Amino acid sequence: MRRLVKLALQKPELAGALLLLTLVIVFQIRSDGVFLSVNNLRGILGLLPETALVAVGVTLLMISGEFDLSVGSVFALMPMTMAVLVVGGWPFWAAMAVGLGVCIVIGFVNGIITIRYDIPSFITTLGMMFMARSLTVVVSGGFPPRIRPGEIPSRLFVGFIDDGNLIRASVLWFLGIAIIIGLLLGKTNFGNWVRATGGFLPAAKAMGIPTGRVKVVCFMISSVLAGFAGMIQSMRLNSFLPSTGEGMELQAVAAAVIGGTSLMGGVGSILGGVIGATLIRLIDNGMVLSQIDANWFRFAIGALTIFAVVGNAWLRKKGRAMKVSVDK
Repeated sequence: MRRLVKLALQKPELAGALLLLTLVIVFQIRSDGVFLSVNNLRGILGLLPETALVAVGVTLLMISGEFDLSVGSVFALMPMTMAVLVVGGWPFWAAMAVGLGVCIVIGFVNGIITIRYDIPSFITTLGMMFMARSLTVVVSGGFPPRIRPGEIPSRLFVGFIDDGNLIRASVLWFLGIAIIIGLLLGKTNFGNWVRATGGFLPAAKAMGIPTGRVKVVCFMISSVLAGFAGMIQSMRLNSFLPSTGEGMELQAVAAAVIGGTSLMGGVGSILGGVIGATLIRLIDNGMVLSQIDANWFRFAIGALTIFAVVGNAWLRKKGRAMKVSVDK
């Protein structure tokens, strides 16, 4: 039993999971039972996939030892590119493919510049953040494109899939992608390469791991998931705006950190990133139901991030210090 407790305490996502459970109980009490009602859960589940998809990509990239501050701008650029092409007469699937292709190119450029010129990814993606946001405005021409009914199969991505209108298709997309990335990280050689690359780069190179290519692929995955999430949000709102996704990059990093991902790389899990994103959405929703001033939202996210990091460090320390008897 002590062995299981010792292992559990060293799980990077444990602090986030405990915080999640605590906040659910607190908000349920403060909202007089409204928090877990069907109507409120519908709103949470509608927003969660968009934040969580970005967090999944950023978490994978952070485990490899890099950052991506351009995901918020890519979040807007992909759906804007797609919408402009659709308005221009392109078939939806072709326009979507081009939009995702733009995301792949941005991720590739971020990775190549960072790796080849040994530039901190913070600087590379900060520059790309401004460039992609500017491109979004240029592509749109300064005005949101007007999509006519039927031009985009929104129901496939954001339509409700149950009779009670509780779960949207976006939840299934998110779960499917999160499971695939989680298996990629936890069950494949590529996942081992990602952890080794982020954990100790010189040793990973010495073992023959193609660390540069690993990081570039992680940059590309992060960018594609951000663009896909932006498309889902734009479809849900039926609005394609250049300002979409502002601040999303910091929420994604916060979600990853809250979920136990190390800022130094090598440590983290996709489940942790999902837990972190869920916490952010719950705080946003719970503060509204609790009638707390919305201006405290960012303060709460910042405090939660610091608390999660400290909590994870404390739990891991306790786990390592716990003595486990060895049966003879």
